[in-house]
Parts: sequence; structure tokens; C-alpha cells
Amino acid sequence: MRLEYFQMIDRVVSLEGDAIVVESRVPEASPVFEGHFPGHPLVPGVLLVETMAQASGWLILGRNNFERMPFLMTVKEAKFRSFVGPDAPLDVTARISHEGSGYTVTEARLTSAGKRIAEAEILLRSMPFPNPELEAAMRANAARIGLPGYAA
Repeated sequence: MRLEYFQMIDRVVSLEGDAIVVESRVPEASPVFEGHFPGHPLVPGVLLVETMAQASGWLILGRNNFERMPFLMTVKEAKFRSFVGPDAPLDVTARISHEGSGYTVTEARLTSAGKRIAEAEILLRSMPFPNPELEAAMRANAARIGLPGYAA
């Protein structure tokens, strides 16, 4: 996980049908922790939501074979159940609950060491890639995290 670069996903564990499972590990040190919070470092909730949204996005990219880029549009029913600190292992599951008209809704859940941390309903809009550079960067990241079909 590279918080400063918003690269939240370290590895795809599985991508089957309408579901994805990914893993990540919070870094031990990050400038984010200098302000959130001094002496009591915690991953900001918005970054936990971003992690679930990225898992959902990789699910869509894997299913549509990079035909269109998913962009975050709405987060509904986000719930946080616990805190996440440095060096925590994270597991994220996202499952498609609805698809149509260029939009996909996923139900995402984040756990750490088997403990429920957060969940949310995520709405993403799939659009053509706005430029070749973004598509190339996303394909390189797909290889880095082990998205099936994109070997490093």
C-alpha cells in the first residue's frame, strides 16, 4: 500500500465471476500518520473507503478486460466498525450487486486479521479511458498487483 500515491491494493487474491478479493498492508510509516494522529496513528476513514472503491474498480476492469475505466461516483451506507493502524493487514472483498447503463454497484467489505473494519455500497461509472497514458498506467498496475490476465 502506497498511501501517498493512492495505490491501495497490493495483491489480487482472486477474481471469480462477480467478486474480487484483494490484500494490502498498511505501511509502518507514512506522512499521513504525522497528522492523523500525532502519537496515535490511524488510517483515515476516507482512505479505507478508497481502498474498497479501488477493489471494486479492479473487479470491473478485470471483468471488462480494460474496455472502459471505472470512476467512483457515489459511496452509500459506509460504516466503520474499528480502527486501522500502521502495519495492519487488510483484506477487501467486493461483489457486484447491480450493473447497467454504464454503472456498476458493488458491496464492499474490509477486514483485518478476520475482524470487520468497514463496509460500503460503491457506485462506479465506466467510461472510455480519457487518454492512453492512464490506460497504460492502469495496465502496469494490474500486472503489479497480479490481476488475472496481466502478469508482471
